[in-house]
Amino acid sequence: MGTERHLDWPGCFNARDLGGLPAGPLLTRRGALVRSDSLDGLTADGWSALWDHGVRTIIDLRNEDERGPDRVPRPAALTTVNVPLDVSEDREFWNVWASGAQFGTPLYYWPHLERFPERSVAVLQAIAHAGPGGVLFHCGIGRDRAGQVTMLVLHLLGVSPEAIAADYELSAVRLPRRFEALGQPDQGPEIAAHLAERGTTAGELIVELVTTHDVRGTLCRGGLQDEDVDALRDRALGGLTPKGPDPSRG
Repeated sequence: MGTERHLDWPGCFNARDLGGLPAGPLLTRRGALVRSDSLDGLTADGWSALWDHGVRTIIDLRNEDERGPDRVPRPAALTTVNVPLDVSEDREFWNVWASGAQFGTPLYYWPHLERFPERSVAVLQAIAHAGPGGVLFHCGIGRDRAGQVTMLVLHLLGVSPEAIAADYELSAVRLPRRFEALGQPDQGPEIAAHLAERGTTAGELIVELVTTHDVRGTLCRGGLQDEDVDALRDRALGGLTPKGPDPSRG
């Protein structure tokens, strides 16, 4: 299921469709949601492939100082929305979480969500209420910020914790190619070693977070409304709602 969701777009290394994941009795719809690394390096063929996949809205999770010019112009009909997730100006938070290998792990997801729920909510609302067509959201390498947003989206859709974790771990398969292309060292081994020292893995952290914390309640504190979740489910599940109790409610 994981490998067939990968999208090989020239100039992009960590893109995948979030369709085909079990959400209660339904499957998430292919073409509705895509996560990826930055799109700045896409070639003309890469942009054509993105358009042909049905993407019509791009949500950029990066801070303003991270954004650079596109290698080639993106299709004019695409809508690009900038919704920075980090809150990088809060140095009290980031002086702790951006100072080591923990930054590249889900270790900081719950502290970030608890401290800045409104930022995650802003992204979720942008996804849910985007115009017609597929929505792609991305950060820099497509693992950390995109991973946090994917975790929240899939949880609200009713995807199991194990499937959410498995999707997160797919980035480790794709990112070595990106690091190699950019002439950078692969972060994967250092991150895995850091988590192993703590007796855990990235996947286990994801499962623990969505099963032991009140994710839905925290998002509601940040401004998430029931109509936002309904719109998200309409987009990703083809207008249908899974039967039975809402698994995202804590």
